[in-house]
Amino acid sequence: MSPAILLALSQVGWTIRTAQQWREEFKLVAMINAGMYQGDFSTHTGFFRLGKHVNSSRWVKNYQSVLLLGPRTAAFPGVAIRDSASGGTSAAFADLDTVIQNLRLIREPGANVWQQSDRQWSEAALAIDREGRLLMLFCRSPLAMHDFNRIVLALPLGVVRAMHVEGGPEASLSIRGDGLDLNLSGSFETGFNENDDNQRQWPIPNVIGVDIGP
Repeated sequence: MSPAILLALSQVGWTIRTAQQWREEFKLVAMINAGMYQGDFSTHTGFFRLGKHVNSSRWVKNYQSVLLLGPRTAAFPGVAIRDSASGGTSAAFADLDTVIQNLRLIREPGANVWQQSDRQWSEAALAIDREGRLLMLFCRSPLAMHDFNRIVLALPLGVVRAMHVEGGPEASLSIRGDGLDLNLSGSFETGFNENDDNQRQWPIPNVIGVDIGP
């Protein structure tokens, strides 16, 4: 059973929540963005199916990273990030309980797929390491994604795949554990919020959390 839990506002109710509030309400250890969302403050920008609940049926060809949870077959790990070809469809992941598309940052086996750019932002990301463990990544300092990827790959984390889940002031990470209580928020985003003034988490509609179990 996967310790990762995906939650969507469209499924659990229309009370706006920050990452900290999501974590506290559902009694989880950690919480991070599940991805970017549209102007209705609900619909994910790529494909998003949570069990039988479909938040977004739109398969986006250039979102070439897919988070997979809740396998329906014993041969598949409890949580994974898979690279998806631009010509793929959601049908390729029909055997998985939960499927969510996001922009790819790093493809297997640890290749930086972003070109250098002047655009920078605070970043929240999800990654998978060589052991198949899910990592939550957060960087408040604004970086171009090419540079963010380069730094992540240089760290002793063993990252082989990673996806973008949000940037700028919406980027959030909340963690509560023994001796640790962090509620982090991003701020800077080129062309949107070009400052480091934001000190609070913004409400977000879709999140992924971690439950360490009993």
